[in-house]
Amino acid sequence: MGITSESGAPMSSSTQRPDPPYRQIVAEIRARILTGDLRPGDRMPSIRQVAQRWGVAVATATKVMAALRDEGLVEAKVGSGTVVSARTSQKQPVGPTASPRPRQAGVPKQALNRKHVLRTAIAIADVEGLDAVSMRRLAAELGVGPMSLYRHVANKDELVTQMVDEVFGEPELPIPGPDGWRAKLELICRRQWELCRRHLWLPRAVSFVRPLLVPNVMAHTEWTLRALDGLGLPMTTQIREALTLHALVVTVALSMADEVEAEQETGVTLDRWWLTQRKRADELLDSGRFPLLATIPEEAVSDLDGLFEYSLARHLDGFAALVEEQAGREGAADG
Repeated sequence: MGITSESGAPMSSSTQRPDPPYRQIVAEIRARILTGDLRPGDRMPSIRQVAQRWGVAVATATKVMAALRDEGLVEAKVGSGTVVSARTSQKQPVGPTASPRPRQAGVPKQALNRKHVLRTAIAIADVEGLDAVSMRRLAAELGVGPMSLYRHVANKDELVTQMVDEVFGEPELPIPGPDGWRAKLELICRRQWELCRRHLWLPRAVSFVRPLLVPNVMAHTEWTLRALDGLGLPMTTQIREALTLHALVVTVALSMADEVEAEQETGVTLDRWWLTQRKRADELLDSGRFPLLATIPEEAVSDLDGLFEYSLARHLDGFAALVEEQAGREGAADG
């Protein structure tokens, strides 16, 4: 039986539907890699840049990068994002009909379990960002079919929630912890700061309005509340303090994540960026309009660890005044 169009007219057997947009972009990038226009080690555009350059959705751009990874043309590199694979010089032509890469002989396939799924997803997010994590991308990394993952996580939202819970379980929260409420609060804030430094995607995955109801995240909040217990403060004040401390960590961590992402996307470090802005900065600061800004050391702005420590110290100074005021009111009442 012949193939007909919707109007009933016969269609040529050579008539084909055009490739979907993501396949067209993959073909264009693949050609540049295989012809040597993009060389091994060259930085690939980020998912956001692919979306902007080709005018597609972020989800489509994510499929582009996943397809290129599946073909072995690109790979993730810590500190650089996604780059052209060093193995591309040995590649045979590949395309939409290429067969999957065979598993290396002698390498046993690891049994799939929830922790393995989560740690693999975390590893992808640590290098490539949270947008790169998808059920399809994760399945390709694990060498399994996407449907296999649904025995462990229901969807991407649950996957991200479980990833957050997994990393919040990394630091040890000592019981009872150091002496004094201030030392305890400093400890938990610094542990969370280190988490955000290791997992730059983490600050964007948490919410204060819709908190994640998972054990390890809740354990951090409970530990903070225990540090505040016995100060005579209402529970409303205690939970607001716990959330404020977490917000302090996340706010500075977001700036840190943005800077790392900017370096990976542009290839320009913060120091090099300041060099390109030197002329404009000197023109403004030498004008005499901003005499106080002209005296600020550059490192005072770019030192995010210093900013975090300063913010934490000054906040706890203010909180100490509140604690002292509460103690004074209790003393007056007892008198």
